[in-house]
Amino acid sequence: MFPTCPAVEASGVRRTFGRRRAVDGVALSLNAGECLALFGPNGAGKTTLLRLVAGLLKPTSGSVRVCGHSLREDASARAHVGLISHQSMLYRALTSRENVEFAARLYGVPDPRAAALNALERMRILDRADAPVRALSRGLQQRVSIARSIVHEPSVVLLDEPYTGLDAAGGAALTDMLQLLRSSGAALILVTHNVDEGLGVASHAAVMLDGKIVRHDDCATVEPRTYVAEYRELVLRGAEHASSFDVESTA
Repeated sequence: MFPTCPAVEASGVRRTFGRRRAVDGVALSLNAGECLALFGPNGAGKTTLLRLVAGLLKPTSGSVRVCGHSLREDASARAHVGLISHQSMLYRALTSRENVEFAARLYGVPDPRAAALNALERMRILDRADAPVRALSRGLQQRVSIARSIVHEPSVVLLDEPYTGLDAAGGAALTDMLQLLRSSGAALILVTHNVDEGLGVASHAAVMLDGKIVRHDDCATVEPRTYVAEYRELVLRGAEHASSFDVESTA
């Protein structure tokens, strides 16, 4: 059952590495069934923020709560989170099913084998369940990685450039899965450079620059082409010293 309190709450979160503030006073709140698309240039602090919400990093100051639990005070709260990265981090000698089933066992899923097969089916890769991961293409490995991340049916799903390496079929399977997760009540944070892609699946959108969230919108009020132009302008203004930046869009 998904919580009635915010699925994700961050208050005044800062994370420094030496003198650099990777995340600088971020506050956000996300309810069950909502999806936040997080945009920003490389180095803006997006991945660091995801790692803080996942409990993989501790904030220098501020607090993060997942499903009402403080990550600093309750390490078990991490079990509510699924993290999907563009790096697969799979055991290459194991099969697809074995990788996903291993994660299911770690999370204490009652029937890990059935859960693993179900997750692989949702990512349309059940036919490769018994194939060693090392024999799969980069895109298929990414599908296995995504299946592993959602096998325990997390309340919060964090996605760091999850479409990287996926072909059209894999991308469609991921989009379908994200929509299913939202409809079932999971809260999502999606980091992507592709503004159109993010706006297409999200309920809210935010722009992160230099460790700060500088803009936050309800996607229902956003016109995509206008948003793309305004996003580019924000990034250019925030990085006048840079020679280039990476923004993808079909607009």
